[in-house]
Amino acid sequence: MNVMGDMANLFGTGRFAQPSGQPSDQEETADEAQEAADEAAEEVRLRLAVDGGDVEAMSVLGALLLRRGDFDGAESHLRAATAAGDRAAANNLGVLLHQRGYADEAAGWWRIAAVAGSAAAAHALGRHFRERGDEPAAEYWLCQSAEQGHVLGAYALADLLEHRGDDTGSERWMRAAAERGHREAAYRLARTLDRRAGRRDGGDDEAAALAADEAEQWYRQAAARGHRRGALHLGTILEKRGELKEAGRWYLTSAKDGEARAACALGFLLRDAGDTESAAVWWLRAAQDGDGNAANALGALHAERGETQTAERWYRAAMDAGDDNGAYNLGLLCAEQGRTTQAEQWYRRAAYAGHREASNALAILLLRAGDEAGAEPWFSKAAEAGSVDAAFNLGILHAGRSEERAALRWYERAAAAGHTEAALQVGMARLRGGDEREAERFLRCAAGGGSAEAAYRLATVLDARRPPAPAHELGEPAQEKSECEEWYERAASQGHRRAQVRVGMLAAARGDVVEAARWYREAAEAGSRNGAFNLGLLLAREGSEPEAVVWWRRAADAGHGRAALRLALVFARRGELAEGQRWADLAVSLGPAEVGERAARLRDALRQELSA
Repeated sequence: MNVMGDMANLFGTGRFAQPSGQPSDQEETADEAQEAADEAAEEVRLRLAVDGGDVEAMSVLGALLLRRGDFDGAESHLRAATAAGDRAAANNLGVLLHQRGYADEAAGWWRIAAVAGSAAAAHALGRHFRERGDEPAAEYWLCQSAEQGHVLGAYALADLLEHRGDDTGSERWMRAAAERGHREAAYRLARTLDRRAGRRDGGDDEAAALAADEAEQWYRQAAARGHRRGALHLGTILEKRGELKEAGRWYLTSAKDGEARAACALGFLLRDAGDTESAAVWWLRAAQDGDGNAANALGALHAERGETQTAERWYRAAMDAGDDNGAYNLGLLCAEQGRTTQAEQWYRRAAYAGHREASNALAILLLRAGDEAGAEPWFSKAAEAGSVDAAFNLGILHAGRSEERAALRWYERAAAAGHTEAALQVGMARLRGGDEREAERFLRCAAGGGSAEAAYRLATVLDARRPPAPAHELGEPAQEKSECEEWYERAASQGHRRAQVRVGMLAAARGDVVEAARWYREAAEAGSRNGAFNLGLLLAREGSEPEAVVWWRRAADAGHGRAALRLALVFARRGELAEGQRWADLAVSLGPAEVGERAARLRDALRQELSA
């Protein structure tokens, strides 16, 4: 009977202790009692056979005693069986001697067994040579083991080849081990495929997708066999795909097996589902196991509740776990409390560790304190590390010094990374330079990102290109809206006052009085003097002059010359000459020139009437 496979597993893992989760001696089950009785009976039978000179029984009895930890009892039987030519006994004798610290003697017996065809002994011998740095010998024996179908030999050979940079050979044998059920091999093969999918070699998206699909299959196999990191990665893949329920199950499996990152991920999943209390339980478990991300999450949770001291304690725990976000979050916490000196201290600590957002925050803090020279290097460091906000802030810094080319360079960098306001600044710079097509491209990016100003500017560019629309009287059927009007409306709906006025004007041009009045009123109530003036015109045309006067007065008080002239005309027509003259004087001072000339003639006429 060949028991070398069992003993090779024992040697490979080094686990002689009772597996976790098994009952203690005090909790022995009926099945275990029966197994113990059966083993005792088997041992008696084997000893009787040994007494009769049965070589196979010697080998099996030696292996049984070795598993039990009775090295003295096992050795004599294994040596006797080995002397009689039993290769399994030779392998197990090697295991015993290795455990006793006689590695060279163990290797000698493994060699005898391996030469006799034992795949397990070849694996053990290959491991022996690798531990001593003899990689050629290790490769030879591991290859012998792997080619005979020994799963541990295949895995060990793959590990050796990966160490030597032979990716092709490593993947071949890692796959062989994984296909035979080796869970660590399945996990490592999945990691290899995952990296390949992430690299997208040669731009081959189809190959990358195939690699990603295969990686998921191997993660699933590793996870199903109890590999906790495999379960973690499988959960991550499923979460990204939106399969949150199954992702949660694998995170839970991994977390229960002690994977702190899975416990942390499960916490975030629960938080997003609205179960903050359960999330906190898993974050606590992960944080206590040294997960800095979970400690930061707990800190943020307590900070939201106003429990700043507890939040600070968890941020410090994150920092102690080696997570630079802990120092950054401490800086944010101190800054919110007005503790600027402490905030700067924590920002600096995180920034010196390479935290780009901390570098940006530190630069902003220094800039607000008037230290522009001290702020710029930190902005630069953050921007070079990939902080989009820092690149934009550098653009603002250079623009403030009238260094337009440097400002534009940083704005372009931030815009390329998707920064909305940076794209707006680049678009406006291109407009000033006369490059309307490039300006439109950047303005579209910014407007699509939610910038009301960009939507307005884009609308003005498109508006200038469109042919003049035929004139319409108020109340006529409305025409179909153009693209520029859609952009005006988007800006207007975001509260952009000039866009609101423009949308009102376009609505009026289409004959939509109600829509025009709505937008004029919204702009006027937000403080737009043009909106107030246009609303007054609309109301006057509709016969509501008293209300029109209210809005013209508001526009004139805000510096609108035409509104002042309209008021002067209204009061002159009513016979209130002094009031009319007062508004005419204001119109002259406010302008523009055409309005000033008309207002001056009206004022002079009113003076003559008053002096007559």
